[in-house]
Amino acid sequence: MTTRTEQTNVDFSFPFRLPSFTARQPAGLYRIDYDEVQIEAAARLAWRRTGAFIFLPAIGSKSTAQQMVPIAMADLHTLIERDHDQS
Repeated sequence: MTTRTEQTNVDFSFPFRLPSFTARQPAGLYRIDYDEVQIEAAARLAWRRTGAFIFLPAIGSKSTAQQMVPIAMADLHTLIERDHDQS
């Protein structure tokens, strides 16, 4: 089985709370890694996301320590939608 990790950044305009954390995270740019597996398709190459990880704290924060935290895809989509709806 072929796997890969795709990296992207998400810019949260408002503070948010991760489901597994009590503390709110500040607004800012956050790195998100998606783990994906290759799907065998008849005529093309396809990938399915199997997991997501958010890196804390935000990119550019003064902290030198980083933590990679797993996040459910549904929770990540909800946080992004809420942030977008608040703007």
